[in-house]
Amino acid sequence: MRRAVASRLHAVLAALAIAAAAGVALPVLQASAAADGASGYATANGGTTGGAGGQTVRATTGTAIHAALCDRASSSTPIIIEVSGTINHGNTTKVSGGSCDTAAGVIELKQISNVTIIGVGSGAVFDQLGIHIREARNIIIRNVTVRNVKKSGSPTSNGGDAIGMESSVRNVWVDHVTLEASGGEAEGFDGLFDMKNDTQYVTLSYSILRNSGRGGLIGSSESDRSNGYVTFHHNLYENIDSRTPLLRGGIAHIYNNSYVSLHESGINSRAGARAKVENNYFKNSKDVLGTFYTSEAGYWQVGGNIFDNVTWSAPGSENNPAGPDPQSNTTVSIPYSYSLDGASCVPDIVRQTAGANKGLQVSNGSCTPQTPTATPTPTITPTPSPTPSPGGPNLSLGAGSDGSSKADGTSYGNVRDGNMSTFWSPAGSTGDISIKWGSATTVSRVVIREASGSEGGIGAWQLVNAGTGAVLKSGSGAGAIAFTPTSLSKITFRITASAGTPKVAEFETYAG
Repeated sequence: MRRAVASRLHAVLAALAIAAAAGVALPVLQASAAADGASGYATANGGTTGGAGGQTVRATTGTAIHAALCDRASSSTPIIIEVSGTINHGNTTKVSGGSCDTAAGVIELKQISNVTIIGVGSGAVFDQLGIHIREARNIIIRNVTVRNVKKSGSPTSNGGDAIGMESSVRNVWVDHVTLEASGGEAEGFDGLFDMKNDTQYVTLSYSILRNSGRGGLIGSSESDRSNGYVTFHHNLYENIDSRTPLLRGGIAHIYNNSYVSLHESGINSRAGARAKVENNYFKNSKDVLGTFYTSEAGYWQVGGNIFDNVTWSAPGSENNPAGPDPQSNTTVSIPYSYSLDGASCVPDIVRQTAGANKGLQVSNGSCTPQTPTATPTPTITPTPSPTPSPGGPNLSLGAGSDGSSKADGTSYGNVRDGNMSTFWSPAGSTGDISIKWGSATTVSRVVIREASGSEGGIGAWQLVNAGTGAVLKSGSGAGAIAFTPTSLSKITFRITASAGTPKVAEFETYAG
């Protein structure tokens, strides 16, 4: 964090108090009760149902939450935990059992699945206590407040993240929550909503993130690109320095959010990430979209956004703001259906529906709902179209690679680094590039991405099981290639014809 937010917090609270005293009326929209089902990318990969169909238990302490997890028949037995009151360090202890792995001082959802945590009654507040989701899947968190979680000072919890996900997490829906801090890193706080180390298929909806130095990140470093397929919609980001979110690699769909007082930067797409950013409202903020603090570019597709008193910095070696006239430089295909509220109505809709204790209300679509139109032709297209939505992680990340003779200045490893700005080329117009693993790996889908400016260069090709020589598929042109699931230790993309010298930026492999 480059600037503390503590002093600005007092100013924001004072302004709200003045508005209330003056009797400022907020527009009233007839929001309807939220549907029970998840939305966005949380609906993919089999969907997110949490503890649906399981036992419902009530908890008023963190220890009781842990006990509910540990008392299940197995770590995957569905359960709905209704939470009320204040959960803090004093009432959150470790509980042991065969169906759980908990720890004191944090709500630990570790190596488990099929769980719903929902606030009931007069509210549920996790005070200075974070929620940690690790090696888990099918998790729902709704209608709770998580505040003032610290990574330094006392007490500390969850590395300073209000909600943090890491290590092979799949299908999480976080809805109608309030995540807040009382400053930035200098005051001991970290991110409000963080995802790292292979976290995928997540939706954050109708939530408030405020008064923090860092909104949240997807990917802990430039090399942590195994995360993605995240949807953010109808959320309020207010009085935040940066990371709304920070996206390293992967895909994010960001729509109908309200952004107020982003002090340093907002949506930071970098390291090959791609974000679809549509019908959001940005107000009184700086550098709300672009690639910041790195030379490793990210990409965005924009449409329907409103920029109200937004300032933009000049481009530099490590800053590439999208404004002052944001234009698309990629395309992102969204695999699920959704409706868009008009951006002009978003601040009012979000003000009345987002956050905990709002009755789980949602937009009723009265603000000129729109059906997303066909994707316009972008200025630059660093990835082929259509963009696939494969299941699971890109297996090429962390694998090995080799091939036939390569052109000067290129590397076999460039096709598996998650970086669209690097590529491999054969020494001539044809050649082989391979991905390999130390043990048999099941693959059923490949995505070949050409380097920017070289689209259409790849002609005829064969996809070969290098261990047996069997041709798995043949065709022409880059893009997604599906075939019968095959267990192999090395797969080769053989280019047999091309227009000029082909440039393969990424050779992605997927199990499903």
